[in-house]
Amino acid sequence: MNTPGQIAKHLREAYIGGNWTGVNLKEKLDGVTWQQATTKLYNLNTIADLVFHVNYYVSAIIKVLEGGPLDAHDKYSYDYKHITSKEEWQELVNKAFAEAEQLAKLVEQLDESKLSEDFSDKKYGSYYRNLHGVIEHTYYHLGQISLIKKMIAQNG
Repeated sequence: MNTPGQIAKHLREAYIGGNWTGVNLKEKLDGVTWQQATTKLYNLNTIADLVFHVNYYVSAIIKVLEGGPLDAHDKYSYDYKHITSKEEWQELVNKAFAEAEQLAKLVEQLDESKLSEDFSDKKYGSYYRNLHGVIEHTYYHLGQISLIKKMIAQNG
């Protein structure tokens, strides 16, 4: 079995479809305007907040797979320039999808034995754990995006 290839496939499916759940980020973000993406409901994060947040960790893992240090902190995972136009929203979405594909390609290049090694530091667990964690994290927030999108549509 090519485990890195399967992990990369699973990541892509979360973003562009073909997964067991039948839900993906591309489908849920298609047609979302920048105004909808920045709509604040109750005390929930906005759709734009969640797209940035999910991608924050994808970006951090990319840096590690490219040989850099792990430099990600929860307190910065929502720290971005807030969206004020269609172009800025599209730029955020494009960046998220491009970096997800970049991560998938890097994962495909991993040797199977790398998956059991410590990710950056022993306290973070293995590469396998972190790669699956970022996929689980994506699905978790994808569910939130789905609900927020429905709530916006009902209120709109």
